[in-house]
Amino acid sequence: QVQVVESGGGLVQAGASLRLSCAASGSIFSITTMGWYRQAPGKQRDLVAAITSGGSTNYADSVKGRFTISRDNAKNTMYLQMTSLKPEDTAVYYCNANGTVRSGLGLEVWGRGALVTVSS
Repeated sequence: QVQVVESGGGLVQAGASLRLSCAASGSIFSITTMGWYRQAPGKQRDLVAAITSGGSTNYADSVKGRFTISRDNAKNTMYLQMTSLKPEDTAVYYCNANGTVRSGLGLEVWGRGALVTVSS
């Protein structure tokens, strides 16, 4: 069984920085793409940023220039460095991982989420 666990959420003031981490564990053979999604109250879950095992990244327009996604393939861990946070960044942030487990089957797993609250 594979799981991903987010950490690093919290309450900060506008303009502050915060770093989220996502650690994957279990019977992992390889993880291709990892991503951060967020869901604000009453809204759908949207992609924030994603990164491939080769380091290619893409970002939502709303976070470009403020958020940076990175990963440590050896540790199956992904990070999201968030700077210049705004109240509209308030949401539950979810980690998503896609890849292959040791049995050869495909893998897609979601974390339980980390709450980020940005006060004005």
